[in-house]
Amino acid sequence: METSAAVRGPLISAWSVVSPFGMDTAGFASGLRSGRAADLPLDPGSWQVPVARACLVPGFSNREVLGRKGTRSMDRATGLAVAAVGRLLQDPRGERIPGVGEDAALVLGTNTGSAQSIMDFTRDSLVQEKPFFVDPARFPNTVMNCAAGQSAIWHRLKGPNTTIAGGRASGLLALNYAMRLKKSGHAGTVLFGAVEEFSAARSWLEWHTRGRTEAVLGEGAAVLLLESDEVSAEHGRPGLAEVLGLEFGVYHEPGTEYAVLVDCVRRLLARTGLQPDELRYLADSHAGQDAATAERDALAEVFGGHRPERVRCAELIGDTNAAAAAFQIAAVLAAAEGQPDAAGGTALITSIDRDGVVGCAALRLC
Repeated sequence: METSAAVRGPLISAWSVVSPFGMDTAGFASGLRSGRAADLPLDPGSWQVPVARACLVPGFSNREVLGRKGTRSMDRATGLAVAAVGRLLQDPRGERIPGVGEDAALVLGTNTGSAQSIMDFTRDSLVQEKPFFVDPARFPNTVMNCAAGQSAIWHRLKGPNTTIAGGRASGLLALNYAMRLKKSGHAGTVLFGAVEEFSAARSWLEWHTRGRTEAVLGEGAAVLLLESDEVSAEHGRPGLAEVLGLEFGVYHEPGTEYAVLVDCVRRLLARTGLQPDELRYLADSHAGQDAATAERDALAEVFGGHRPERVRCAELIGDTNAAAAAFQIAAVLAAAEGQPDAAGGTALITSIDRDGVVGCAALRLC
């Protein structure tokens, strides 16, 4: 029995973020601990958008961060993803971390890819002189898997390369897909995460579809490393969190997301054998007032009188949409850093997307 108990499931053993709190994990963790929102006023001369504030990655420029070579036609979403993957793969000396070779897989969550690139290319095809002088170098930016493909090319990742589109739940769906790749034997080591950019196109789309009462928009990328306990230990990575399980559901009518989330969380607890009062951390999606209310009420029903420590994320870095769930996982890992008593504790990550996807995941901190 002791031998069996010592065997752990897939581990998250490393993570990186490019966030409104900066380009590294330390800045992200510090920003979350401060409780200070990262939103800043937008320069009207630079941003023709219907909002006055946003949570932007400070000073981010593809050329400044990644260099001039290969970035002339790269869009912002791709640059954010390439930068986050690169930071995960580098050790403090700037060398590639051990155990992540060319056969490693990459699963990246998105929403539409880059809405700005799609709209710009479409506009050029309509307004430029015949025969429609579009820039062919920018066409790859219009496809959804551009960020994942470019990240793999830049960082020599030749394993399975997958793009997952599931709105705010994309990070959880990417983790689920990464788990399937490992279980099926298609990849031993998997990088997973999600990316979202801030752009004029996205801002106007959100304005017209969600209205002006929604949260401040944010951007960034969060990428995490998933590997087995054995591989993690072999390469000196003790592991940060064990993935205990995930559950998903779909709601079709506004107002029913509450019941779907209750069902998802209860199924997850039953499958993992966890009791509600065992949960130490909660990272909810806080996706707008209606979803936030549904999420809060659903979790109150499941937990009863137990109140896990809530890990704030979206209120501080803004609505990162497709990257939201990946940032929630990163926020839990950041909250547990430097807390010796956090080891062995469990965390619940929940997500509700306005287009119907509901998801949750349970992690055991190492």
